[in-house]
Amino acid sequence: MPDEVGEYMARDLRPFLHTDSLRILHFLRSTLVDSPLQFILQVFYGFQVRILGWPWQDLDFVTDEEVRKIKERRLESSIEQLLSKKEKTAGEDDTEADDVPQLTAHQKELREFLKSLFEVIVLIGKQNIPSSYQSKEEPFIMSTFHALLENRINAGDEVLRARFEAAAVNEELWPGAQQKQLLDICERCVRDELLQEVRESRFFSLVTGELVEFPEGQHFPVFLRFVDQSNTLREEFVEFFLFEGEGEEQFMADKLETHIMKEWDLSMEHCRGQAHAGSGVFGSKMKAIANQLTEKYPMAMSTPCATYALNVHLANSIPLTGVQVVMSVLKKTDAFFKSSPLLQAELDSAISILSQGNMEKGEDLKENCRAMWTELHNVFEMAVDLLEPLLLCMDSIQDNEDLKWNDQFTSDAYAISEALADFEFVVTLVVMKNALSFTRAFGKNLQGETLDVYFAASSLTAVLHSLHEVLDNIEVYHEFWYEEAVNLASAMEIPVKVPRLFLRKQRAIETVEIQAESFYKEYLTLPLMEHITQEVKDMFSDNHIRALKCLSLVPAVMGQMKFNTSEEAHADIFRSDLPQPDTLPAELHCWRIKWKHRGKEVNLPCTIHETLQHSDVKFFPNVNAFLRILASLPVLTFGGQGGTGQKRLQAYLSDTPVRHRSKSLAVLNINYHVKVDLDEMVECYIKSYPEESD
Repeated sequence: MPDEVGEYMARDLRPFLHTDSLRILHFLRSTLVDSPLQFILQVFYGFQVRILGWPWQDLDFVTDEEVRKIKERRLESSIEQLLSKKEKTAGEDDTEADDVPQLTAHQKELREFLKSLFEVIVLIGKQNIPSSYQSKEEPFIMSTFHALLENRINAGDEVLRARFEAAAVNEELWPGAQQKQLLDICERCVRDELLQEVRESRFFSLVTGELVEFPEGQHFPVFLRFVDQSNTLREEFVEFFLFEGEGEEQFMADKLETHIMKEWDLSMEHCRGQAHAGSGVFGSKMKAIANQLTEKYPMAMSTPCATYALNVHLANSIPLTGVQVVMSVLKKTDAFFKSSPLLQAELDSAISILSQGNMEKGEDLKENCRAMWTELHNVFEMAVDLLEPLLLCMDSIQDNEDLKWNDQFTSDAYAISEALADFEFVVTLVVMKNALSFTRAFGKNLQGETLDVYFAASSLTAVLHSLHEVLDNIEVYHEFWYEEAVNLASAMEIPVKVPRLFLRKQRAIETVEIQAESFYKEYLTLPLMEHITQEVKDMFSDNHIRALKCLSLVPAVMGQMKFNTSEEAHADIFRSDLPQPDTLPAELHCWRIKWKHRGKEVNLPCTIHETLQHSDVKFFPNVNAFLRILASLPVLTFGGQGGTGQKRLQAYLSDTPVRHRSKSLAVLNINYHVKVDLDEMVECYIKSYPEESD
């Protein structure tokens, strides 16, 4: 028995042995005679000696001199091994150095010159400096790029000075075509840094924004949403994509797919969600593109975007001219009053006059008008309440009896008041308010806490039932909504009428005159309700709802459900994405048990982000993978600062006039947090444009 134990200990504890332990055990053996510990010491002592190759019974006392010699031999052996390793490494380094071509003085100077140019470009982009400016004293336009180069030369950049002095008198130091090349390389390097993180994360979602005007034409921004290696949710701006309004949807979908796979080196097989913002023709085309991609990649689920209220998204997607006019007028009205504090004060005064019987409601309206009220879930309820004060305010500005407003303000007020005072606008707004009231609470929950989103997924059936009930009884609902619109129009002295454009078409074909109520039922209420119902069905597919129901993996949701959840019923949707799918049922059971029997001092994580940051999640690889995929879906709100990309884009657009906008500089400005490597940019430029580098 002692020999067997000794052999076991000798095998497993070998790494922990050293020479001094022999001396200690020798001493203990000589002092502990017939002790209960003698057997243990004999076993431990025995396996130590066996490692050295000696029988422990024959071993005598190890002297200090013997210990010293053993240490010296080991030290000499270690030094020899270290020297041998260093010589081998040095030889490899010499070989690698021989493989690297030696740069000539001209090549080194060129690289330093390019590095200075890239440093100027990066400065212009990150600080959002206009690429050119018009001097009042001088009639020509001076390039900001050249001005900054001259500043560097004056500050002592000898490489730039040498280049400048070597150039011919009338030769431009770095012409516009080559500046464009520098911009392209800067943009590409910044984008590659972001895309590398996306590739490491594997799964991502595609998010696009509203059309943006550039001197080169209209483009739409493309974002990628993913969870990085630190389990942090991010949504990064990647590139502006040219919108070809005349192109076929299939062609545009193929072009976008090819760009993602070839230029970005991402696999659409790893795309788990897509959300596309837009209205009118652009919105219709983007929806068609989304359908094409979903048909080819079923796991790339089409969802609403968390940065937009669901009702705003639904309204933007309705392809009715009257609806798009309402959305456009509301945006223009909001921008008009936010352009001047005096205009906002004028609106507050109009609200106070018309809400004297309900001061509390008036104060709420004033407060909401100072915020981004056109992006709220109840925007259409607010718009109906604001309609009369808005018209009163616009009339006052338009009259301009006190000569208080300039011509631009009065002109804008006239245009807006003409739109507000049209009965088609009034009835469309009232119908939108009532029709979208059935999805308001549902949409608000989607942008709420994780628990709210989980319950919203379960309430979709009730929402669709309500929408179908309205469609089945459209005559009754339209009668009530139309009456509300007529009463509101009468209060503002707006005549009830059929749109002029329709009347002109009707006279051309000489049909029976149609009544206003029937017209708006047939051409507004019915198609609007049909579109909303179909859009909700399309956006919340079976796969989408199953994915949202998997939010029960978040411990706070599990706790609310008394840990009686059934993720297995919905988990198959992402089964092929899991690292160990065969162990998923057992892992989910352990995950529930872990949180159910936690200590009283342990709080349940309430969001996906909090759960992913928990130290124990790494022991549940399938749960970790599941949560990372769920977090990347565009429908879910950000828990932290992950959504700064869209905010930075809006800041860039609001601060930069169209004539000064540059796609490449925008990428640098919006992604100013990305670390740039100037040496890498130089090498990339030399490889991409070898003819320019000679």
